[in-house]
Amino acid sequence: VHCWRGGMRSAAFARHLSENGFTDVSTITGGYKAFRNHALRFFSQPFRLHTIGGFTGSGKTEILKCLQKKGVQAIDLEDLANHRGSAFGAIDLPPQPTVEQFENNLFHALNQFDTGQPVWVEDESNYLGSVFIPMPFFRQMKAQQLYFINIPKPVRARHLVDTYSHLNPEALSEAIQKISKRLGYDKAKQAQHYLLEKDYLNVVNTCLTYYDKLYNKGLSMRNPRHVVEINLSTTHHCNNAALLQKLIDSSV
Repeated sequence: VHCWRGGMRSAAFARHLSENGFTDVSTITGGYKAFRNHALRFFSQPFRLHTIGGFTGSGKTEILKCLQKKGVQAIDLEDLANHRGSAFGAIDLPPQPTVEQFENNLFHALNQFDTGQPVWVEDESNYLGSVFIPMPFFRQMKAQQLYFINIPKPVRARHLVDTYSHLNPEALSEAIQKISKRLGYDKAKQAQHYLLEKDYLNVVNTCLTYYDKLYNKGLSMRNPRHVVEINLSTTHHCNNAALLQKLIDSSV
């Protein structure tokens, strides 16, 4: 039980619960304000991050999920944010948490880990839809080693078709419209035509022109010494996760 500052209200309600059959009742010393200050300070501590990068469609999120199933310390930021991290990112997903709730969720997830051991994350921009990655944690993501998985574009395109072709077509059309200026109006018009024809492979290939260029721009801003390129031929996610884990562990 908590109130804003951990004063009389939370103490009174905790006592009420205890007197009415609840056997494990506790309050937060200093209240929610103290918790928030603690959570925000938490992101400034040093983390050992294994950041997985790669062009759109490389299956980075799926690799993280495979690692999680194996009990490896991995954080799926997109899952916590309810957003896939692009103009198409919110389609058919639940509403996003507030920025504050996202920070709280990330704190609780990281707090379960041994922070002296590596934590795997996906390379992201500092925002996922309407939420922002806490800046101290984001700076560590960008400063530490990036493991860039390089998968051929045709393989990535097929994976994206499998991921997005079943989603709401009106929402897909709206997402294409959002990036039309950056994609180029002619290409955006072409992508909309392919979408109407349900030619999802050409929709994806047209949009990848923009997203690959965008990721290349972000990659060029990193210290080349902190980028390790790993060539993979498929999007067999759990196989890629095992290979990636083996390569990284052997190099540490």
